[in-house]
Amino acid sequence: MANQIIGVDLGGTAIKLGRFTPDGTCLQTWTLPTPQPPHPDRVITLLAKAIQQLDPAGQAIAIGIGTPGPSDAASRVARYALNLEGWTEVPLADRLEALTGKLTVVNNDANCAALGESWLGAGRPFHDMILLTLGTGVGGAVILNRQLFVGRGGAAGELGLVTVDLKGHPCNSGNRGSLEQHVSAQAVRRRMGQEPKELAELARKGDEGAIAFWKNYGRELAAGLASSVYVLTPEAVVIGGGISASADLFFPALKAELEARVTLTSREGLQVLVAELGNQAGMIGAVRLAWQRLSDQRLSGQD
Repeated sequence: MANQIIGVDLGGTAIKLGRFTPDGTCLQTWTLPTPQPPHPDRVITLLAKAIQQLDPAGQAIAIGIGTPGPSDAASRVARYALNLEGWTEVPLADRLEALTGKLTVVNNDANCAALGESWLGAGRPFHDMILLTLGTGVGGAVILNRQLFVGRGGAAGELGLVTVDLKGHPCNSGNRGSLEQHVSAQAVRRRMGQEPKELAELARKGDEGAIAFWKNYGRELAAGLASSVYVLTPEAVVIGGGISASADLFFPALKAELEARVTLTSREGLQVLVAELGNQAGMIGAVRLAWQRLSDQRLSGQD
């Protein structure tokens, strides 16, 4: 089967790869540990070898990669990644193209997840949506008119870094009191001394303290989202990442707080949904990104 695309979700602890058809059908996936320390040379060498093993017949014609940090506007350079040591202005697309001979595009992992959800997941019915991934950190992305919005330099959509508390806990971004410092898994551990999964189990068993925690979690998440809703007036907010497994515990408070904080004219018809694609969202979005780049090149007559 020709015209396959390799989708890659590059994380600090694991690398997920998949071989897909252009319509998003997954043919094969593979997860391997990220080299430690994850220096660019080691990771890129491993990626090239893994892609060769995943596609021994050379049927894939392009590679899409999501990385935990912004790319440049041309989707060529991984500008930085806070949890990947040494990842500053890494020409990832150029280097992988040289090793594999396949067109390569790079983008932020949350952007890729949003593109995947917009294409084949919870965002399918909507032209305008925002996505938050609630995990170790908080990633954000914006889809406008079904297109990924990355801004002038490629780094737009960092919705997890909006300020919630002027004098709050320091953030790796340089901000203080960002939404990430309130609702990420790291923040939950720091503030509660427990994992989100443990708190979810307690809440479902009727523990009043855990139930109260999740109600407050929903309110804090809404406070951080309110600014983005006012600015973008999306049709939908899609929540992904590991903590979204506990959505039933915090969605009621999240929705009520959004209604209280955002005027009806800015949230009319707004839907708040759980992401549907799970841990494949980033790979699927990266595939979509690569296929779009191939299509653009063919339309412009480039090789």
